[in-house]
Amino acid sequence: MKPIAILTVLSAITLASCQGGGQVRELPQNRQVAPAGVEGAWVDPNGIVSTFSAGTFTTRTTDTNQVLASGNYINLSPKLVEINMTSMVRKTQSKVNCAMVSMSQLNCTTDSGAQFSLSRKV
Repeated sequence: MKPIAILTVLSAITLASCQGGGQVRELPQNRQVAPAGVEGAWVDPNGIVSTFSAGTFTTRTTDTNQVLASGNYINLSPKLVEINMTSMVRKTQSKVNCAMVSMSQLNCTTDSGAQFSLSRKV
């Protein structure tokens, strides 16, 4: 075989080995997106779960999933949220201000001065 023919064959083999059949293989995305602001589920020291979702606030028992309080909330700033809620137990309305001291903790104060903390449920 002539040297030019050998180089042509080797070039064709090399070029063919660089092409992988046209399929692109993507790796699965298994990352969880960090929650933004107060959105998501939070739990108090007694295990009561409060959920913030698109401006709606709900507190439920963990055993029977009974609604204890519901209402709405607004973000006053990236770290401060105001909740207007109605207690289903006491049949009263109240306002609660919560400060996000970290991505996993909310410190809250009711309009009557009572304080409590919520931890982000994971």
